[in-house]
Amino acid sequence: MKTTAADVPTKGPDFISLQNSDMLSSNVVGLDIYNQENNSIGKIQDVAFDSSKKITGYILSVGGFLGMGTHYVAIDPAAVAIKYDAGNKVWRATMNATKDQLKSAPEFKYGGQWTASRS
Repeated sequence: MKTTAADVPTKGPDFISLQNSDMLSSNVVGLDIYNQENNSIGKIQDVAFDSSKKITGYILSVGGFLGMGTHYVAIDPAAVAIKYDAGNKVWRATMNATKDQLKSAPEFKYGGQWTASRS
C-alpha cells in the first residue's frame, strides 16, 4: 500500500511524558490472567483499538497447547485489572472469571484485517 499525502496527518507530533501508572502494550501482551482463586485462566494475546486509538478490547487465548486447540475471545478491557507489582518488578493481570467461562465464550477469529502478525 503506497502512502499518499492524504494518509499523513497535517499536524506535527506532540511530545508527551508518560506517567508512572501508564502501561506499554509490550507490558500487557503475553500476560497470564489469574482469577480470584489465583488460577491462570488465559493469556492476553492482543489489544484491540478503535479508530480514535482507544483500547476497545483484549484478545485472550484460552487453553490449547503449542497453538493447537487454542480458543480466542475478545473481552472488554474493564473486565481485567492490570497492575504493576513494584516489589517483585512484574505486571499482573486479574479477572473475575473461570477458564471454563472463557472457553465457552464466543470465539474471536483472526483473519481479514485482523491478523496475528505484521507481515
